Amino acid sequence: MFDILITGGRVIDPETGHDGIADVAIEGGRIAAIGQNLGAARRTIAADGLVVAPGFVDIHAHGQTVPADRMQAFDGVTTALELEVGALPVAAWYEAQAKVPRVLNYGVAAAWIMARKQAIAGIDPIEGEPAVTAMSRNSEDTRWSRDTATDEQARQIVALTREGIEEGGLGIGIPYAYAPGAGAKEMSLICDLAAASDVPTYTHVAQMSNIDPKSSVEAYVNLIGLSAATGAHMHICHLNSTSLQDIERAAQLIAKAQAAGIKVTTEAYPYGTGSTFLGAAFFADANFVARTGSTYSDIQLVSAQHALSGPDEYAAERARQPGALVLWRYLDTENNERHRRLLDVSVMFPGSAIASDAMPWSNPDGTPYDGMEWPLSAERTSHPRSSGTFTRFLRRWCIDGEALPLIDAIAKCTLIPAQIVERTAPVFRRKGRLQVGADADITVFDPVTLLDRATFSEMNRPSDGMVHVLVNGTPVISNRGLVEDAAPGRPIRRGDR
Repeated sequence: MFDILITGGRVIDPETGHDGIADVAIEGGRIAAIGQNLGAARRTIAADGLVVAPGFVDIHAHGQTVPADRMQAFDGVTTALELEVGALPVAAWYEAQAKVPRVLNYGVAAAWIMARKQAIAGIDPIEGEPAVTAMSRNSEDTRWSRDTATDEQARQIVALTREGIEEGGLGIGIPYAYAPGAGAKEMSLICDLAAASDVPTYTHVAQMSNIDPKSSVEAYVNLIGLSAATGAHMHICHLNSTSLQDIERAAQLIAKAQAAGIKVTTEAYPYGTGSTFLGAAFFADANFVARTGSTYSDIQLVSAQHALSGPDEYAAERARQPGALVLWRYLDTENNERHRRLLDVSVMFPGSAIASDAMPWSNPDGTPYDGMEWPLSAERTSHPRSSGTFTRFLRRWCIDGEALPLIDAIAKCTLIPAQIVERTAPVFRRKGRLQVGADADITVFDPVTLLDRATFSEMNRPSDGMVHVLVNGTPVISNRGLVEDAAPGRPIRRGDR
């Protein structure tokens, strides 16, 4: 007698290439059998006309709260990892999360930038503080962002980061562009640590600009060089947003590096609008408009849904609320055909992952929202990618756009991200797959109705089409509705098997 039997669905496993009608039996939180006439179960889920696939693995999710988990469950996500920013102390972050009824599996990297704040500016971490809040805090103190580390400070940064890895961090989060003062010596030592610990770095490249010097292309060349020189696996976050309008050249450089055997991987999300905090160093560049191709009116305060009028309002708002979340439209994918093609290049890059860069949910005053209301009210704001990244990708690039087969599209959401992390935490060899023995992290979706519904004016709208979503064999979405008391998410740490 199995716990659950999913019957009659189109079962897709991107690793083995299986794509056909079958039943899936679940027992004890894992997949026990796949085939026909498997026997009886305590619960049967009819999946006729539906796709049964591995749960999506999001390696770039900043939400890490119950409302964030719930929204991402409707997007098919079963594992959400905070890797680009990370946390310090790592053990305290996991302890804080253990007190929360997490819906999805979760994990975190060691936060290089928090180590930098502590070593250079004496800013102590707040144990268990959300990553984006921790990174944006003390934006008015530019020492941690702009100053170059002394040799002693660099050694301290490495030591603090090492502690985070030893406490279970799944890699090293390096949002490099937020601390442009960091030099090559410091970065080479951090990359040495990553290589010695056999963990990836999850890296936001050092600068974003369409023009030299300090262009995005220069940043990609330097990052690839760091990987080649140190042997570190450098995972490049959001190829789309960090490359701006040089996505094609950045993609060429990554492809050449990979062909040469350099350990570089990447990801993208299917939007031409990013999100960050107002105090980010790159907005303060005196040549921001010329270097990025954007204007200050392309920056919108998330909670107020207000676009800035120009550099004067930007300066005033930055002084008033440097930690406020903003949207930044760096590509005009609605009106510019070339910009649409650039986004295509990033999303379709061979062997790359889809990752949401999902942002935390905010209250009307801009403070983080981590309550339990459902559905989320219209006053809760974030970014549409926090609700619809994976369904948007599957709908627009696969089901409607037919740019790649469904099994390959699913691989970018499941197998590929799991493989990026699995050397660090072998438990990921049981995720991103739909095989006997794999964890029962499963999506059952309707390809006809699958659709992202969140917009930049209505961010709180969950995606459609996820009929059932299971995390460790426990339904969190059932018959298209949220199971509000479900909290089967488990922590994942370095070394977990």
